[in-house]
Amino acid sequence: MRETGNAQARPYHHGDLSRALIDAARRILEAEGPAALSLRAVAREAGVSPAAPYHHFKDKTELLEAVAHEGWEALGQGIIAARRSAATPGEAMGAIGMAYLHFARDNPALYRLMYDTSRDRTSMPEHINEAESGYANVQGALVEAGADPSDELDLQLATVASWCAVHGLAEMRNFKDFEALKAAVGGEEAFLMSILRHFGTFQVRKH
Repeated sequence: MRETGNAQARPYHHGDLSRALIDAARRILEAEGPAALSLRAVAREAGVSPAAPYHHFKDKTELLEAVAHEGWEALGQGIIAARRSAATPGEAMGAIGMAYLHFARDNPALYRLMYDTSRDRTSMPEHINEAESGYANVQGALVEAGADPSDELDLQLATVASWCAVHGLAEMRNFKDFEALKAAVGGEEAFLMSILRHFGTFQVRKH
């Protein structure tokens, strides 16, 4: 059984309670899964009174949505950093794809929650089309790589196709059926890069 936090071990600054609660929720989420999340458990992990979370979240659903929002923000930041670090516009898409896959690998429970909360609302997060969102940066990278920005419909379709392709790979990467392929191409990372190259849009620099 994991040790939970307390007020002495995890102090927070005045005015930062919402941040402390979200951080506590993420720790519980990754350690024990969404079933273990409750406002009482989060309060215990953050080292505050059981009533404290209700000053910021009316119920567990609202807390989960706040945590999911944090996940989308973090994924977006990873995509932006990958796009900026790429040597060429063509390689930016490959870098973005790998950043997405690494995020999903490193934050499995958070990643699942992000899509679960979106699926419940039958839509993507509201901020997905903001200029600094990950989705908008995928679209920007496609334009830089040669997509026609004047053909808005085709650009939207290309962005959706690119996002869905990498999301599908993130969902399927651990299938046992792929172990022989991974061994044949030189391991997990080489396997992911090879799949991205076969998507066509993603140019991944060989190491």
